[in-house]
Amino acid sequence: MSRRFYRALLWLYPKSFRVEYGAELAHTFEESTRGRSRLAAHLAAIGDVVPNAMLAHGTVLRQDLRYAVRAMSRSRGFVTAVVLVTALGVGANTATFSVADAVLLRPLPFPQPDALVRLCEGPRDGSGWGCMNELSPANFRDVVAMARKTRGWGAFTGAEANLVGGGEPVRLSATAVTPEVLPVLGVRPLLGRVFDAKDATDPRAGTVVLSYGLWQSQFGGNPDVVGTTIRLDDVPRVVIGVMPRSFHFPTTNDQLWTPLVLREEDYAERDNTYLQAIGRLAPGVTFESARGELAMIAARLARDHPETNEDVGFSFFRQRDQVLPRYRVMLLALCGASLSLLLLTGANLANLLLVRASARERELAVRAALGAGRERLVRQMLTESVVLALLGGAVGLLVAMLAVPLLTHLVPTSLPLAHEPRLDPRALLIAGAFTALTGIGFGLLPATMVGGRAAFSALRDGARAGGGRRQRLRAVLVAVEVAVSVVLLVSSGLLIRAVWKVRAVDPGFTTEQVLTMRTALPSPRAADTLRRTEFYDRVLAGVQSLPGVQAAAYTSGLPFVLWGGIGAAEIPGEDERNRRADGESLRWITPQFFTALGVPVLRGRAIADGDRFGRPLVAVVSEAFVRRHWPNGEPLGKRFRLRGMDYTVVGVVRDIRVRGLERSSEPQLYFAAAQAGQLGGLYVPKDLIVRANGRSETLLPAIRRVIRGVDPEQPISDVRQLSEVVSNQTADRRAQLGVLTALAVVALLLTGIGIYGLLAFIVAQRAREIGVRLALGADPRRAARMIVFEAVRLALLGGIPGVLVAYAAARAMRALLFGVPPSDPLALAAGVGVVLVATLIGSLAPALSAVRVSPLLAMRAD
Repeated sequence: MSRRFYRALLWLYPKSFRVEYGAELAHTFEESTRGRSRLAAHLAAIGDVVPNAMLAHGTVLRQDLRYAVRAMSRSRGFVTAVVLVTALGVGANTATFSVADAVLLRPLPFPQPDALVRLCEGPRDGSGWGCMNELSPANFRDVVAMARKTRGWGAFTGAEANLVGGGEPVRLSATAVTPEVLPVLGVRPLLGRVFDAKDATDPRAGTVVLSYGLWQSQFGGNPDVVGTTIRLDDVPRVVIGVMPRSFHFPTTNDQLWTPLVLREEDYAERDNTYLQAIGRLAPGVTFESARGELAMIAARLARDHPETNEDVGFSFFRQRDQVLPRYRVMLLALCGASLSLLLLTGANLANLLLVRASARERELAVRAALGAGRERLVRQMLTESVVLALLGGAVGLLVAMLAVPLLTHLVPTSLPLAHEPRLDPRALLIAGAFTALTGIGFGLLPATMVGGRAAFSALRDGARAGGGRRQRLRAVLVAVEVAVSVVLLVSSGLLIRAVWKVRAVDPGFTTEQVLTMRTALPSPRAADTLRRTEFYDRVLAGVQSLPGVQAAAYTSGLPFVLWGGIGAAEIPGEDERNRRADGESLRWITPQFFTALGVPVLRGRAIADGDRFGRPLVAVVSEAFVRRHWPNGEPLGKRFRLRGMDYTVVGVVRDIRVRGLERSSEPQLYFAAAQAGQLGGLYVPKDLIVRANGRSETLLPAIRRVIRGVDPEQPISDVRQLSEVVSNQTADRRAQLGVLTALAVVALLLTGIGIYGLLAFIVAQRAREIGVRLALGADPRRAARMIVFEAVRLALLGGIPGVLVAYAAARAMRALLFGVPPSDPLALAAGVGVVLVATLIGSLAPALSAVRVSPLLAMRAD
């Protein structure tokens, strides 16, 4: 029994060692343990075999490594090619994983993150997603009162504030929150405290919580900042806390938080939507159960308030799912593209190793004839492939370090992450896994094709031994490369078509020579009609008098930057059931707005200088508003009511897009800023638009002087060309397209190299045959056609399944295609055509080599 146990342990030794010394070791062990108990014999066997087997493996490994290094030093070109190919595959996948891990896999940096849920308004039919429609205070209050399966609900809304008194005035990104928001997130402040009920109910409280970044940049990280008073929007506020460095909510851009005070008048209008809400699932409650409860609450509110809530439902989702579907699909698509590139890299690596194995066939055959076993030869070649993969993996990490910052631009800033995407231990572990897969998985193919009876065939028949089998395997690998290239190229083509379609969308306004900037007034002055109007008048008078200025105006929201408020107009005599849940987009503007934005007035007139406070209220409406409410009538002179105020339509303008190029906007209503009384922060004009006769950027210094002359403490922020604002609408698509196209180009390059290598191998293998044919009078062009036809065959062999996979991939990424069908013939034809051209280019040099084969030298070669 002990002898059988010892012989089983001998399998821990390398096979060559076991075959040579196994019987002798077993006999020696049996003699030395005679008379011992079974337990003692087993322990002695383990103590003898395990450490010595490890030493034997170490000795063999050192020999293999030394041999691998010597062999690679003689083939530096081959080593360089393998390392670069491996680095591309490992680096691209590691970088993509780092970004996907940060966005999709890691939990959010809050306690019990899966319980955090968000709530916004949306259509009852569920067609909305995420916070496309915000929540009205009245609906928020009812949800808090009725919901039992969720708890801790808090509301928040985006805000901005001017910080003055400490040097250059600055405009800060802020969020107004109810006292429940920060506690429900479960994050303690680094210094001080967070808001309580008194902060949200006492107007005199005047408190603020700072972000870590703002604390460092504006207050030098002073630990005594808590309790100090700062001037925020001309209002003294006491700093009560500083949040930790890792805290970001609701976006990564927020610099401070102020109390959100909801007064009774805020609950009067259920169609006034500007809040977002966050809460937690109650203990033991499932997400689906809470969703069902909220659907019942929405149905009840629709019955109780049909005039505003008949078509209103709730968009309810987990905080971790805040990534818009388009971003999620794009990240998953990039992961799929990177894995495809890894597959292509592996196929190319296997092809290169097969070429090397063919070139070393005689060497391996001699070693086998001299007694090297097949296991020893396979181990030697596998060691070489692993060493090469490790070198490629090391270079791949450098590639990943360069690629991660570029891919980070694909991450939406609206998502608070545990940390920015980076190469951390998880990413390094994945890089190691990819390296092992590349080195062992793809290196195993050529390694297992050596040794055995083929060794003696190689000695007898030379390089042609086993060539047919290897050639078929290499052809399959090249076909896989072609298929992967087709998938990536077709996907890139579809995204290119989608970008073209998005960029071709007419926003409804013109962007040439238009400069924009934000000069948001402090809240007290913005709420004062006379002071607010005086500021606009003085700034606009100064700017409009500058040489080269064609028009200048203020608006409460620049298109694509601020969507504007939403309200539902009441038309006299119109059935209230016809009021749409999506309402109309509201903007308060100054005269010259339509000229500055390049929006034509189709009927009537624009907002004029005479439209002042105390005069009859007027409005300019868009074509869509007319189609909705007066499709067959004359709109000029018609009246409508909005939030208790009656307005007369004095003009009709062209529809514009305010929610981005990819989303149609609600009908628009435009009101005279000078006629407005107290306006909420969302509706106060803050964005200055200046249309120039020439280059608008040259006007910036003069415009700054005008604004500083009116108010030296007025911050000027977000200075940019209107064309830049529109261009930013496709920025994320262009970044995504650039990454995918880069992967496709690399794939195409590797495919071309693979095709060239295979065809060159075929020419070398069939050199004798080609020489004989040429000696017998065959046309050299026929030999060239044979090689080209082989290239076309490979392209078809991989291209046909590649097109099918590309179509399936396109269906999966339909959210990115903006109306481009997955079967778009132009993208499919372009992808296949580019691969075919690359195939023909790759076949050119081997075809010329076939033509130049010398019959005499080919017949003498062996």
